Amino acid sequence: MCDCRQNRGHVLSRRSLVLGGATLLTLTCGGRPLRALPLPAEARSAPNDIGGDEALARLMAGNARYQADLPGPTCLSACRAAIATRQYPIAAMVCCSDSRVAPELVFDQDGGQIFVVRVAGNIVDTDGIASLEYAVRELNVPLLLVVGHARCGAVTAAVNVVRDKIEVPGHLTSLVNQIRPAVDAAAPLGGDLLANAIILNARTSARKIADSAPILAPAIAGGRVKLATAIYDLASGAVTLV
Repeated sequence: MCDCRQNRGHVLSRRSLVLGGATLLTLTCGGRPLRALPLPAEARSAPNDIGGDEALARLMAGNARYQADLPGPTCLSACRAAIATRQYPIAAMVCCSDSRVAPELVFDQDGGQIFVVRVAGNIVDTDGIASLEYAVRELNVPLLLVVGHARCGAVTAAVNVVRDKIEVPGHLTSLVNQIRPAVDAAAPLGGDLLANAIILNARTSARKIADSAPILAPAIAGGRVKLATAIYDLASGAVTLV
């Protein structure tokens, strides 16, 4: 696994997951050779064997680099070779399908670092929950992150339906109906209805994840997996935890 930007100085942490093979690949990342020496089996650990707080800190540090236009060295061919047979993402993320929201760019992460579930309005349906269950159970991600974003078209459509009684065509009705509860909850708050609905919609998805049995709820409640919610600002590039 090649993660030259986030794993410098990484120390093996508590959730040990045995890796096969006596040695790891020797890689070149960002112009620097990375060599993992042979370790005894009991000392081997997966690259994403970190806590949820550390995973979130890495993502937020990456977003700070993105905002400052100071991305770390990109690892391309070497990283592809390293993750071709196995992935170790540090987070599973629910985000919007909006073309302006690209998680690997926004958080300045190489391929293999973020397991992404994307759907308009960053809603969580049965298939999305199943994807997150796979990430938690099979990939051992330490962090689940729901990311809404400013000026979300799906939430805007729901606001238009609720406030202006506008009808939407096709299957957009199903999508809007899943977002409407957040708009209804935001209406009495005053202020910017769309901005408030975007936050509440992201929180609604997070609650669905937290309540999802039999895999996600106990993992979150037991502290094995951290759950967080954030909003991405399209203009500044900033991600804010909410």
